[in-house]
Amino acid sequence: MLNHTTVSRFYMIFRSNVFISTIKNTLCVGIILLFPVSLAFSASSVNSPLGINTNEITEDDASLPFVDIFKSSIPFEEARPWLTKGRIRYDRDGWPTYIPKYAQVGTRFIKDVPAQVLPKGLYTVLYQGKGKIIYGHNAKLIKRFPGKDIIAINASNKREINATLIIKKTDPKNYIRNIHILMPGGICSNNPFRHIRNPKKCRPGQYLSFVQHFNTIIFSPAYLDYMKDFKVIRFMNMSGITRNPITSWAKRNKLTQQTWGGKTAVRGVPVEMMVALANILNIDPWFCLPHKANNQYIQQFAKYVRKNLNPQLKIYIEYTNEAWNGIFTQANYVKKRGLAMRLDKDKIKAGYKYYSLRSVQIFNLWERIFGGNQRLVRVMGGYTPYSRLSDMVLSYRNAYKKTDVLAIAPYFYPKMSTSRRARSVDDIFKAIYNPKEPYSIPSVIKLIKKQAKTARKYGVQLVAYEGGQHLVDWESRNVKQNPTRLFIAANRSRKMGQAYYDLLSGWKKAGGTLFVTFSAPRTPRWFGSWGTKEYINQPIHTAPKHRALMTFAHHSPCWWHSCTGRFIAHLIKPRKNPGRGIFALVGNAGVDPQERRNITLLKTETKRRKTAQKRIENTIKQEMVRRAHAMKKINAIRKREANRVKAFKANRLKKNAKKRLQARRRKEQQRNKMAQRR
Repeated sequence: MLNHTTVSRFYMIFRSNVFISTIKNTLCVGIILLFPVSLAFSASSVNSPLGINTNEITEDDASLPFVDIFKSSIPFEEARPWLTKGRIRYDRDGWPTYIPKYAQVGTRFIKDVPAQVLPKGLYTVLYQGKGKIIYGHNAKLIKRFPGKDIIAINASNKREINATLIIKKTDPKNYIRNIHILMPGGICSNNPFRHIRNPKKCRPGQYLSFVQHFNTIIFSPAYLDYMKDFKVIRFMNMSGITRNPITSWAKRNKLTQQTWGGKTAVRGVPVEMMVALANILNIDPWFCLPHKANNQYIQQFAKYVRKNLNPQLKIYIEYTNEAWNGIFTQANYVKKRGLAMRLDKDKIKAGYKYYSLRSVQIFNLWERIFGGNQRLVRVMGGYTPYSRLSDMVLSYRNAYKKTDVLAIAPYFYPKMSTSRRARSVDDIFKAIYNPKEPYSIPSVIKLIKKQAKTARKYGVQLVAYEGGQHLVDWESRNVKQNPTRLFIAANRSRKMGQAYYDLLSGWKKAGGTLFVTFSAPRTPRWFGSWGTKEYINQPIHTAPKHRALMTFAHHSPCWWHSCTGRFIAHLIKPRKNPGRGIFALVGNAGVDPQERRNITLLKTETKRRKTAQKRIENTIKQEMVRRAHAMKKINAIRKREANRVKAFKANRLKKNAKKRLQARRRKEQQRNKMAQRR
């Protein structure tokens, strides 16, 4: 079973001052597996100016991060009513301890994933306990052993893969639990970045199969190979931070859970996994902390990181994600907290003040745990088109003196009205380069320059926490209609690669430093083509965005001071607060016309996304009601059928009993007649 001890023991070597010499001399397979190669294969990322955002843990994630693909499945209860039915009892980790008659427990562990993503071969399902498991959609049982199934997962005619697992029966005294669905093959112990299907391709004794070593080989080779080229990993999505209402450390996601997947506010990997990935790759982690997390949560998180993370790595710390963005619950939370604390009478300003105040509180907690701020990169988030927000959060109670980085998200895209008029991919790119468009590449570079000026004023670095193209129509859900059809085609165009290179070049010239792009490989959907690749093992020559990122990183190694060092370079802070009086400004006073237009566009975009989100949620609710109603009918039919069968069996038993009685009577009568004749 995967547990804290299993995961952490392979990373403790990092705490030694003789780390490199230990690596050279050690014969421990586990350590050889996880560490020596990171020093060699991550050399290119040391000078990289780029970071990467992870994806949410979902069953449709085309980045396929884990060797155990069951860890991305949906929780059993979320699969109700189409896969999970009846009154089920669960243990604390989500495994069903009791399944009544005519009930079942199910989950979907792969959804609409491109066929190219999954390694070819037979998959091994390991589990503990007794019961009955069946597989559905593109997953088929090949052979069964006690506690072990061999299954095939093949693509449908659409070249996409869907797969489900259903527990039909379980023994309450020894219930089915700890299910693992493991990829075929393994790795050579000296190279975790290459998937090996034939053990003969490794030197004798170096082959490590996923089935035998899944407790230590956590991440898939393709995922590690993709991630190793970046300097920083931002774990916002993987940790499930957005809209996450968690407050206490005791309720955090744990290693032993049935899954780390699920809906928003539920999904997310434990901190152990994030630290493990950073250690394996020798890459700086960027942690976002939940908006409701109490001080004890923050302290325990920081303690684990200090104890288990490679001491050569820096740590980026950010309070929540986009606290200014009205589509997220954290935006409403900071406003309510700011008003409750009487930080300001205006709810928006109160929210900005609380965000700044809580950020500094979190920075201070981490500093106390780490005994200083040398390794800590303290991040204050801003909104690219609104430099006044940067002024407010940095200046409030001299927060800039405790901050190292101002982080923004430079995205480029045409206005929706422009996109709806587009009739070709060329039309999309004309708009992307049109200086009159508020979020074209030339316009975004102007916004970056303004934010860079603000950052210099406060003595902090300018960093991109996200960035890239933002081609999405929130009001449409049809990928075959414009503008979404054109958006997907534009993301596949070579011109998009050039657009990314132009944005990054402009970012560098404008005064930006680290650029954390959005995001890890994702399949194009109606809600965006966010991934730098469409799937994790997509060839780079067919992925223009990723090719542009790697080309830029090669030609422009990181250019700012302390980029390659262990410690953050703290810039000189101004003695006097440059933003004094910024909160006293009323309305749009002092805001230039371009920023006013940007604020108006933000409000319009937020309203559009909220409306679209509400419509989607209503559609989902209606679908759930429809399915529940259908299941109710099906269950009623099943019940009637069961009663009919029961009545038929009872009637048949009654008739058979009557026939047996009649037969006995006839025999008795015959015996009586025979006796009378004698």
